[in-house]
Amino acid sequence: MPRGSSPKRERQYEHIKDSARKRGTSEKRAKEIAARTVNKERARAGESKTASRTSTQDMSSSRRGGQRSHSGAQGRTKDQLYAEAKKRNIEGRSKMTKAQLEKALS
Repeated sequence: MPRGSSPKRERQYEHIKDSARKRGTSEKRAKEIAARTVNKERARAGESKTASRTSTQDMSSSRRGGQRSHSGAQGRTKDQLYAEAKKRNIEGRSKMTKAQLEKALS
């Protein structure tokens, strides 16, 4: 947790971490899940200095509740694929469809 975070976010972090541990997740992975979730909620609430587009425009973590876990039938969102393509510096990514982005990343 970042310094200066609210007590509410500290409690939220601990709750998510404990919940993940009860499901059998490793300590390291539980901390990662909790930190990512709390950071996303902080970004959505305007409590962080920077925020990604998916943090502010995607559905909230609590509402999603694992809908995209294990990548399912549809896999990652187009925004997630685009962000990965941007990291890998794939040319023409802005004009690609979701299927084209998936193919370029595989």
